[in-house]
Amino acid sequence: MGEIVGNEKINKEKGYVYYVGKDGYVYASPMKYTKKTEPPKKLTKNPVKREPGYLYFVGKSGYVERVPVRRKK
Repeated sequence: MGEIVGNEKINKEKGYVYYVGKDGYVYASPMKYTKKTEPPKKLTKNPVKREPGYLYFVGKSGYVERVPVRRKK
């Protein structure tokens, strides 16, 4: 759905939420319902170069993807 910008594949596990931090690295954090109290884990070795105006996420393919953000006027 989005443009693939990362070159590292992330293997997703149930019970975790995956996100791209401000520093460009992908992190995995346990979901609240799992009752785990562990800090977020850094999953990638190389950061993704972020540009303003895009939303970055880990897609179904397992790679970091981006889509343009539309601003309301």
